Amino acid sequence: MQRYRVGGAVRDRLLGLPVKDIDWVVVGATPDEMLAAGYKPVGKDFPVFLHPKTREEHALARTERKSGPGYKGFQVYAAPDVTLEEDLLRRDLTINAMAEDDAGHVIDPFNGKADLQARLLRHVSDAFIEDPVRILRLARFAARFDFDAAPETMTLMRQMVANGEVDHLVPERVWQEVARGLMEQKPSRMFRILRDCGALARVMPEVDALFGVPQPEQHHPEIDTGVHVMLVLDYAAAEGLPLTARYAALCHDLGKATTSADILPRHIGHESRGVELVEQLSARLRATSECRDLAVMVCRDHTLVHRALELRANTVLELLQRCDALRKPDRFALMLRACRADARGRTGKEDTPYPQLEYLTGLLNAARAVDAGAIAKALDDKSKIPDAVALARLNAIKAAMPQKDS
Repeated sequence: MQRYRVGGAVRDRLLGLPVKDIDWVVVGATPDEMLAAGYKPVGKDFPVFLHPKTREEHALARTERKSGPGYKGFQVYAAPDVTLEEDLLRRDLTINAMAEDDAGHVIDPFNGKADLQARLLRHVSDAFIEDPVRILRLARFAARFDFDAAPETMTLMRQMVANGEVDHLVPERVWQEVARGLMEQKPSRMFRILRDCGALARVMPEVDALFGVPQPEQHHPEIDTGVHVMLVLDYAAAEGLPLTARYAALCHDLGKATTSADILPRHIGHESRGVELVEQLSARLRATSECRDLAVMVCRDHTLVHRALELRANTVLELLQRCDALRKPDRFALMLRACRADARGRTGKEDTPYPQLEYLTGLLNAARAVDAGAIAKALDDKSKIPDAVALARLNAIKAAMPQKDS
């Protein structure tokens, strides 16, 4: 019985990255031998065990054979006669198909180290075509490492899309991979890969439809809406924004794909249609409610936020109430950061001042400082409380504005 570190642990060590989780493959063992050695079984679909001391996962070497559509349609064979190379052969990418023994010797039958140096994501074998999730995983790794897909792998992925394999993906798996990809260092890479192979039009057609939609050149030097959205997304990632804000950045301009070819001054009317598309996309992906709600807010109100310095006090109060900012100021703060990402996610605009964020934050703080409890206590007619509180908040906002705007 021999064990080897495999997959991400080997890859990340060779890249000089921190190794967080270590997965092991055990060659030449049976389940009974693992149990006798004190390992605890945890695998349902194939034999996986937890080390009795480290609790790290140890899987018996196995092979997989396609037996049906989708990513679950596989038959697994795990036995002592399965070799290490056979186990590595079933893996998706060469950079994930390396192993390391206890002495630190790397076993690399598919030239994964060479692909790491060339910054390429290459499939191990034609078995890649059997699992559509691998397209999403490859795109996610592209976002993580800023790697390219090898030409032959891109050809294979296009074939998978054309054959309808992507249509068998379940929403939960799509969301899982997309959410993880959004949190990588360069999320635009993921969407570029998905678009190049045709998968984006199948799993996120609302986003795919943004590419090729023109924008006014005076505000968007990059012209193309899809290109702009990718710049916004990468800016949000560089700022370290959480998943909710990155998803909002991705969705903020969805409504523009439905406008006419003629450029309108502020794309009037696209926000309401955009909200419908955000809700449609979020429902299909089974996105979390937190992601959906913030994306709706940003899509609906980002142009209003951009004009914050021009707004009257009553419009500001309506914005705060519509966004439930008085009860959820932290979420509103994320909305403002997503709006700033939109303003700065433009070619040559990365350092553009965005006073709207501090300005609206100050007005929100002024409105929240109103003592609603004291107002309610002072009124005998309780039906007048909502209007009285709203008036007090409006006056607080006016007082916090520059004198010329009050």
